[in-house]
Amino acid sequence: MSVDTSLPSSCARAATAEEARYRIDRPIAPSRAGRVIALDAGAAEVVGNAAMQPWANARFYECRTAGGGAGEMVLRGIDGGPATLADELASASVVVMVATSDEGAACAYAVGKACWERGVQTAGLVVGDGTHEGTAASAAVAALRPHARVLLPSADETDVVDVLTALRV
Repeated sequence: MSVDTSLPSSCARAATAEEARYRIDRPIAPSRAGRVIALDAGAAEVVGNAAMQPWANARFYECRTAGGGAGEMVLRGIDGGPATLADELASASVVVMVATSDEGAACAYAVGKACWERGVQTAGLVVGDGTHEGTAASAAVAALRPHARVLLPSADETDVVDVLTALRV
């Protein structure tokens, strides 16, 4: 069987001016209302850096527990303003939890449980070197694993921006 090489491939045809009139030249509209929650002090810095990017529907928070880890969960906007988890989840379609250590395990549990009860998709990002046993990042992976449907251990904090961009928040 011989192949006619005189005809351009579909990729070559797609690059022509004739086919360009069918291209969508607008950015894809955001489809998700994302909530990004830092679970520890190191993650708060990473989330604060990500929050400086232009986002359509994302909101950024820091989660702390009152009483040093065993008390009630407190959610604050990255700007320091108070927020309630129930109010934020009412309009959220995805929650991304960011951790650098297991310091926020209680927050991960509270956020994960609330998301599960409301059917809100969850993802976890662990920033740090989680490849070695006993590191803070590997402890964060263990703390987040039961509470995030998708879990990404990463050594690069720019992955937070990449994941949020991929989620179209």
